[in-house]
Amino acid sequence: MIVASRVGHGPRLAPLALLALAALLALGLSLALGSVSIPFEALLEVLNGEGEALHRTLVLELRLPRALAAFGTGALLALSGALMQVLLRNPLADPYVLGLSGGAAVAALAAMLAGLGATLVAGAAFGGALASMLIVFGLAHGTGSWTPTRLLLTGVVMAAGWGALITLLLAISPVERLPGMLYWLMGDMAYAASPWPVLAVAAVSLVVMLPLGRTLNVLARGGLQAMALGVAVRPLEWTLYLLASLMTAVAVTTAGSIGFVGLMVPHMLRLRLGNDQRLILPASLLAGGTLLTLADTLARTLIAPQQLPVGVITALLGVPSFLYLLYRSR
Repeated sequence: MIVASRVGHGPRLAPLALLALAALLALGLSLALGSVSIPFEALLEVLNGEGEALHRTLVLELRLPRALAAFGTGALLALSGALMQVLLRNPLADPYVLGLSGGAAVAALAAMLAGLGATLVAGAAFGGALASMLIVFGLAHGTGSWTPTRLLLTGVVMAAGWGALITLLLAISPVERLPGMLYWLMGDMAYAASPWPVLAVAAVSLVVMLPLGRTLNVLARGGLQAMALGVAVRPLEWTLYLLASLMTAVAVTTAGSIGFVGLMVPHMLRLRLGNDQRLILPASLLAGGTLLTLADTLARTLIAPQQLPVGVITALLGVPSFLYLLYRSR
């Protein structure tokens, strides 16, 4: 029994170890690279509490909080995408499919248009995402129960409605405020404040979902089969929906709308690692955080000292990679 257990866990731990190593390397690159590059030896000195004052300021006050915020945001988006794909039984579902980012964007742009500060803009984005979640769930539920198809269709229609309101807000906005609004829509880690909320939500969400890994494997095969095997399907689906919505709301509040991470990362991992949620969930957290950290590093360094929206980098990286993997998986 012990030998079998070790054999069973070994293959599962190996990809997680590689992803954890990739995450550390991505964080190291993010701290070292920028408009002012920091040598590896100087970076180690700063992390040990020594080094030059300029290097300490760059690493500890500017780059490290932003890198951790990018890692936490990517982790939330990928983990939320993995849960959405199980909830909707659709491998192409992503965190934004239910219109959460649209609700957050409308509220955030309205706050920017009113001239509110960054803190109030973030609070408005979080409130808009939660309001969109409640509207979609209320409309999809109606007087009876909801199905994944009904929830998906309701979310798509709501996303289209939010898109129209976003276009209206951009059309009536003063010219001087358009750049900031467009950067927020494309995703920009420059607006990220403290990284600890996204990291804490990601860690708590993973701790909550990991014990349900076996149950999620059953649910992914279909609701009827899960009920036949004794799974309380409806409470579990509500838990998945609320948790995925909360993670998406926190991610959007931190960095704006960043596409492809929640869709691409879980799907790529399933193509490579299979569909065991006990492996996919922690792998999604690590891979999503790594991807967005690397994308934000590229956004800061490609045309430094100017910065690109990180959402543009994720799209440029995600589209060809996703198409290549789909081609290889034929």
